[in-house]
Amino acid sequence: MTGITTTHLNSLKKIYSGKVRDLYEIDDKRILMIATDRLSAFDVILDDPIPAKGQILTAISNFWFDKLKDVVPNHLTGDKPEDMVSAEDLPQVEGRAVVAKKLKTIPIEAVVRGYIAGGGWKDYQKTGAVCGITLPAGLKEAGKLPEPIFTPSTKAAVGDHDENISFDQCVGLIGQELAEKVRDTAILLYKTAAEYAATRGIIICDTKFEFGLDENGTLVLMDEALTPDSSRFWPADSYAEGMSPPSFDKQFVRDWLEASGWDKVSAAPAVPLEVREKTAAKYREALTRLAG
Repeated sequence: MTGITTTHLNSLKKIYSGKVRDLYEIDDKRILMIATDRLSAFDVILDDPIPAKGQILTAISNFWFDKLKDVVPNHLTGDKPEDMVSAEDLPQVEGRAVVAKKLKTIPIEAVVRGYIAGGGWKDYQKTGAVCGITLPAGLKEAGKLPEPIFTPSTKAAVGDHDENISFDQCVGLIGQELAEKVRDTAILLYKTAAEYAATRGIIICDTKFEFGLDENGTLVLMDEALTPDSSRFWPADSYAEGMSPPSFDKQFVRDWLEASGWDKVSAAPAVPLEVREKTAAKYREALTRLAG
């Protein structure tokens, strides 16, 4: 079971390698973004890839970028990735790359939660709040929140951990006006996507958006959108409060890592083939359900 864990294009210069994506420079206005099959869990890049994950993530993101383009502009230029590289580089690009605008990155992760789960649930159990937002008492794990909440985090470098921050801290980083714009746009994107996903039998528990600014200062959705890597998707037919529902995302790998006893500091254990195959199947099912 193989997959692409890194890319080496001869026809373009690599400018960045993130947790999942490799970026190459096309010219002063455009970059080529390639989604590899790397999997990041607990902010650690695992050694074992999820084959075809890059193609699935790209297809899901492109689906959402198109569906949500009237809510906020996105980073796609409309150019074909295959036209940007040499014939020998095509196998690393086909189906897993996009041509994107160069943007000024906004240095926060715009997280929106519609349900209480994962790290948010742990914080709520300790403090009754998430990112400084006090929530109603008596919520159960996986419970639906009265309204979606914006719970930003820092945008850590590869290998470091993102840290949850309050809205006031977000304002301190990017300014009041931009923080409000990012918050309101992220919540509207989440609500619009969650409404559609519900018609396809999927609950979007939470999701993370990334934004940039173009040369005119316009807010632009970038990186990826509503994929199983950046979101928790739950099947509506097996959802119940009080438990962590089965999901279409890397939660399957996260759960295995939690159960393995890994301390999340030392090198991650090798993820068994069976767990990776089940994860790949979940990603594929999410794409099929959402995009048909």
